[in-house]
Amino acid sequence: MTTEAWIRTYPPTVGIGKGNPEAEKYGKLWATPEYRAVSPGEEIVPIFMNVAKPKVGSEIIDFGCGTGRASMAFAKHGLNVKMVDFVANCLDDIVRDKLGNRFVKLDLEKPLPIAAEYGYCVDTMEHIPPDKVDTVLNNILLAAKHVFFAIPNGPDILGRMIDEQLHLTQHDFQWWKQKFVDRECKIDWSDEHANTSLFYVSAWQDGQDIVERGELNEAEDKIRENVKANCFAGWEQVKPHQTSDGVTVMILGGGPSLNDYVEEIKKNRADGMKVVTLNGAYNWAAQHGIIPSATVCVDAREFNSRFTHPVVDGCKYLIASQCHPSVLDGLPRDRTFLWHTGSDKIEDILKDAYGGWWPVPGGSTVLLRAIPLLRMLGYSRFILYGCDSCIVRNGHDPELLLTHAYEQPENDKDHILPVTVGGKTFWCTTWMSAQATEFIALCDFLGEHVDDLEVRGDGLLSWIIEYGASLETADSQPLP
Repeated sequence: MTTEAWIRTYPPTVGIGKGNPEAEKYGKLWATPEYRAVSPGEEIVPIFMNVAKPKVGSEIIDFGCGTGRASMAFAKHGLNVKMVDFVANCLDDIVRDKLGNRFVKLDLEKPLPIAAEYGYCVDTMEHIPPDKVDTVLNNILLAAKHVFFAIPNGPDILGRMIDEQLHLTQHDFQWWKQKFVDRECKIDWSDEHANTSLFYVSAWQDGQDIVERGELNEAEDKIRENVKANCFAGWEQVKPHQTSDGVTVMILGGGPSLNDYVEEIKKNRADGMKVVTLNGAYNWAAQHGIIPSATVCVDAREFNSRFTHPVVDGCKYLIASQCHPSVLDGLPRDRTFLWHTGSDKIEDILKDAYGGWWPVPGGSTVLLRAIPLLRMLGYSRFILYGCDSCIVRNGHDPELLLTHAYEQPENDKDHILPVTVGGKTFWCTTWMSAQATEFIALCDFLGEHVDDLEVRGDGLLSWIIEYGASLETADSQPLP
C-alpha cells in the first residue's frame, strides 16, 4: 500500500483530541493566544537548512508542528512539507489557509503512516511522557530518513497558564545522544546550544548496505557441518538442463498477497502449470489443496525442517546443501536433490564429496536463489505470487502488520524501515530491503536468460518491475 493511501486513512481532523489527556491538554493551550506567541521551530529553521542542505522539492515532515510557522518557512524554501500534530487547533490561521491540506492529525505514540526524506522535530521530545519517549523516537526515526532534533533540557514556564507541567522529559545532551547510539543511528551532526540538545541523525539503512554486510543467519562452522553431513549422505545433486520452451512456472513465496491469489493459482495448476513453493509456502499450498511440482529450501537453521514435512506425493525437493540435515529427514531419495550456494567457504567440502558440482548464484533469500536454480533446470518463464518483499497492514486490523500469508513467529521481531522507490514508500524488514536491492541486481544479471518474469500483487517487487518498465518506456521515446 502506498504512503498516499495510508494518509487517506488518517484525514486531517479539526479540533481538540478526544480521549487522550495530553492531546486535550494541548488543545486547551493552543486556544490561549499567549502560548502561540513564540515558535521555537521557526527560529531554528536556519540551523536545519545549513546542516541538512535539502534540495528544493524534497519532502519533509514537521513532527509536532505546533503553529506551523516552521512549515511555512520550509515551504518558502521550496520544500514539500507535511505537518503532523495530535491536535488541529495548533495551526495559526494563516498557516491553515495556505498549508491546511498538508496537515495530518496523528499521534506520535502510534506508528506513523507517512514517510519522507527529512524530518524536523523541534521543541517536541521534552513534551513526551517518559514512558513513551522510546516509542515516539522509534516512530519518528522510522518515518524520516534524516531527522533534525532540537530538544530543550530545562523546565517550561508556560504550563502555569492551565496549571499543568509541559516538559515531562528533561535530560541533558549525553542522555539523548545515548538514545540515538542505542538505536544504531548515524549521527551526522550534533551540538549543545543554549540549553538545547541538537542532533541530525539517520536510523535508516540502505538496502545495499545490508547486502554488503552479509550477515549469516547461522554460524559459519554450523553451515560447514550441515554441508558435510548432507553431501556425504548420498543425495543426488541438481544438474543443468536444456531450456523448456513455453513452460511457465509459478513460484509461491510467503508474502501476504499470496492469500489474494488462491483461486488463480489453483486454476493455473489445474491447467497444467508447474508450481514451486518456497519455505513456508509449501505447507500453505498443502492447506489449500495445491500439490507443488517442487519446493526449495536454503536457510541453514533447524526450524526449516517444518517446510518439507509432511512429505507430499509427486513433489520434488530441491534442498540447499547448507540446510540442516533434519530438513532432509524422511524425504524420498528419488525426488530429492541437493544444490549448492557456491560460497567459497564450503568449496573444499564440495571438492572432497563430488569433485565437480554446479554452484547456484543469487542473493541472500530463498527467492533470489530459486530463480537462478530453476533457470539452471531449464525454465525461463516465471509468475511470482506472494513475493512482496514488504509488509502489508491487515485489512481487518490496521494496527497488525503482516510479513507473511501465514504465521511465521521467527520474523515477529524483525526491525522495520521504510523503503522508497520511484515516489512510493513501502515498509520492509531489513531482509526484505536487502532482497529488493538484490532482486534488481538479479534481474540485470539474468537479463536475456529469462524470457518472462511477472510479479503479482502490489508489493515492492511488483512495483520495481512496473517502475523499471516505465523508465525504459520513457527512455525509448524520441526527443521532442
